[in-house]
Amino acid sequence: MTARVILVIEDDLSIRRGMVAALRHSAYEVREAGDGATGSELALAGGLDLVLLDLVLPLRDGLDVLRRIRREDPVLPVIVVTACGAEDERVRGLELGADDYVVKPFSARELLARVEAVLRRSPDRPQAIRRLQLAAGEVDLDRGEVRLLDGGCEELSKLEVDVLRYLAKSRDRIVSRDELLARVWQQKPHLIATRSVDMTIARLRKKLGGAEALVTIRGKGYRLDL
Repeated sequence: MTARVILVIEDDLSIRRGMVAALRHSAYEVREAGDGATGSELALAGGLDLVLLDLVLPLRDGLDVLRRIRREDPVLPVIVVTACGAEDERVRGLELGADDYVVKPFSARELLARVEAVLRRSPDRPQAIRRLQLAAGEVDLDRGEVRLLDGGCEELSKLEVDVLRYLAKSRDRIVSRDELLARVWQQKPHLIATRSVDMTIARLRKKLGGAEALVTIRGKGYRLDL
């Protein structure tokens, strides 16, 4: 089995070394960064299964790194690392889409337990999805285009591309409106009308050439059938 890849973003060298050693001892492949700018780039370079993210970092704040991860890769699992007593940070991190948190000081046992729990809840990471094959044609997600077999070509907005990427990465399950709002729109469901999701899905169906690929499961959400 291929080792899971975890990125540790932590500026305190002694803490980072301890985290890296514990993870490697448990057979994880580990990448590391000591500041938010480097960590942000590594997080978005692909090939990761999980990020351990300190929230107090030089060069780029941890919450800003988390925002960027959620904007560019909504399904990448993130565990935030906070100082004891920093409740506001933990709450803000969870609101921004973190999957869990661990409070300093923590033991290697606690860290590994939280990592394993989040990875169990998360599907295996697929390779970066660049194209989708449909019965009616092909979607080029990098270019934001739908090319239909009848010769038609439709442009996709960034939001529409983000929705398709998320649904494609989650295509073995039904994705609810609330999950799309939290992970793609990055909004709390009660702060934005779910009608926004419905309208985006309706536009996508039209551009994809029909309803066969993008299915609504009444009362539950949406599923991409490819």
